[in-house]
Amino acid sequence: MTERLSPTASHALLPLPEPCGRVYRRNGRTVVALRDEIDIATAALIAPALDVATSDGSPHVVVDLTEVSFLDCSGLTLLCRARRRALDRDGRFWLVCDCPRILRLLRAGRLHDVFRPVATPDEAFATDGSAGPSGG
Repeated sequence: MTERLSPTASHALLPLPEPCGRVYRRNGRTVVALRDEIDIATAALIAPALDVATSDGSPHVVVDLTEVSFLDCSGLTLLCRARRRALDRDGRFWLVCDCPRILRLLRAGRLHDVFRPVATPDEAFATDGSAGPSGG
């Protein structure tokens, strides 16, 4: 179920530019669902939404890459920064990714065990995020 938040809600959401994806709330977590390509050009468009998503006290953030077809090192930098910001604020971070190419990139960068990606958003919502490095 998607939550609709009032402008006075404590969890602000910054929308993403349309081609990049969308941001919404679900079960108390902020979901940043990205799509298409994440490269140096789109990273600058995505970063502000991730910064807002990870700015509240104890942010619970799910970054969904299931509709992402390409991710470069600028995208990895965004993910690392968002994860660190969430954990530094005693929050939780989940990464959803089922793309073999992106999973290989995470392994090559020795980040697979850091992020511990799950294949579907439902898997991310089935865990509390406390187990493993991405949970804190």
